[in-house]
Amino acid sequence: MKKFIKRLLGLTAAAAVALAGGAAFGAEAEVPVVYFTKDISPAGLLKIYDKISADITGKVAVKLHTGEPNGPNLLPLPMAKALVAHIPNSNIVETNVYYSSPRQTTEGHRETLKTNGFDFCRVDIMDEFGTVMLPVKGGKHFTEMSMGESITDYDSMVVYTHFKGHSMGGYGGSLKNIGIGCADGKVGKRMIHAKDGSQWGRTQDEFMEAMTESAKAVVDHFGKRITFINVMKNMSVDCDCAGASAAAPALADIGILGSTSLLAVDQATIDMIYALPENKDGGLRERIESRHGLRQLSYMKELGMGTGEYKLVSLD
Repeated sequence: MKKFIKRLLGLTAAAAVALAGGAAFGAEAEVPVVYFTKDISPAGLLKIYDKISADITGKVAVKLHTGEPNGPNLLPLPMAKALVAHIPNSNIVETNVYYSSPRQTTEGHRETLKTNGFDFCRVDIMDEFGTVMLPVKGGKHFTEMSMGESITDYDSMVVYTHFKGHSMGGYGGSLKNIGIGCADGKVGKRMIHAKDGSQWGRTQDEFMEAMTESAKAVVDHFGKRITFINVMKNMSVDCDCAGASAAAPALADIGILGSTSLLAVDQATIDMIYALPENKDGGLRERIESRHGLRQLSYMKELGMGTGEYKLVSLD
């Protein structure tokens, strides 16, 4: 663990490009910074947030995945409580889900929030009262995406993500948190998952691309007023949407990463997984590759959301 973190920390931009498999561009000052700490605690989280929060203003949506009832791998509640308390005029936002779950309805969703302890602040279920279409620029699947209506009530968004595996996406990073998590439960999520009249139907690559286009709509909507945090703790091959049946984590906790660049933070997180010996990755690499999860990263590059380059800076 210490060896691979040392290899990643303090890299020059060129070295980070080589690690990510990209090509160099421009000056080092143009390369997105990804901040990292091994301190997975409220203090560590706030230390990361304060480095990436310069453009977070006004009414702030804190987007996180609150999970199915009694999920065993959810991030510690004190971290979410500390983050919301630290950000003026903020509250948690969610949307209802597409699959069979108590969270398919707003009423069931609110009961789940109580069960999982997320009743410590206001939680806005953004599609409770309707939907809104946000433009998708440059996509090949969509020209617009259906989102929870109240996303337009916010000036800024903080994307607070529990990084872990996922049965369909391979992994769930910041991209999935907003690409699926801001799309409304009945229209937007169906647009992303469904094809040819079926409930699901997309190929793995198509699903990754559709999810990425949805995330791009959110990023473009907020512009500079969006920032991203990935917490590498309790990393199961399953998502928190698996609820009580989620597999137990099979790899050690790593730390917290934060950036103002969506592609940079997800690329850096994936690079940390791939820097682990295969017998120490808890099955995440196989889960990612069997679901074509890396297509999330390559398609972000194709959509002009970045190059995959970053400079990793330790706050420890």
